[in-house]
Amino acid sequence: MDASHVTAAVAETQRVLGPHTDADWSVPAGPLEWSCRDTAVHIAHDLLAYATQLTAAPTDAYLPLDLTVRPEATPADILHTLTACATLLSSALTTTAPTARAWHWGPCDPTGFAAMGTAELLLHTHDITQGLALPWTPPAALTSLVLARLFPDAPEGASTPVLLWCTGRTSLPGRPRRTSWTWQAART
Repeated sequence: MDASHVTAAVAETQRVLGPHTDADWSVPAGPLEWSCRDTAVHIAHDLLAYATQLTAAPTDAYLPLDLTVRPEATPADILHTLTACATLLSSALTTTAPTARAWHWGPCDPTGFAAMGTAELLLHTHDITQGLALPWTPPAALTSLVLARLFPDAPEGASTPVLLWCTGRTSLPGRPRRTSWTWQAART
């Protein structure tokens, strides 16, 4: 995975959520305890964290920084912030050597950061669309790549429902909904 996948995922997020910034974003985001607003802020935070990890390349911890979005920020403001953070991650991915490693619960290569950024965008956009009662499914072209990179032990099946199952968002036939999970981004 690479910068183009993060760019495609954020474009999809903007396409789906951009027309609905006047909706009530204080409602819960699908199965999450966070509101739609807080979930969008979380996406931006994680994208910024991935970009800074990748550019600073710490070997044993996350950098001591957080993204703060002002309380008066509107959903449109937050989507702009989210897009800015995705662009920073895409830029970092474009300028970082493929052999680089940075901390994400172990040494993680740029493909792992691209996969995590894409996953954050797709999964949490899905959560927000559920909260806002918008019909949308993450695109299989991207979910299949995320599954291959972050969930190598995923069960067989259509990539989008399997990714939603891998991340505890749904059940699959014969498989109950997961209550805990982790992805495998680190690689030596």
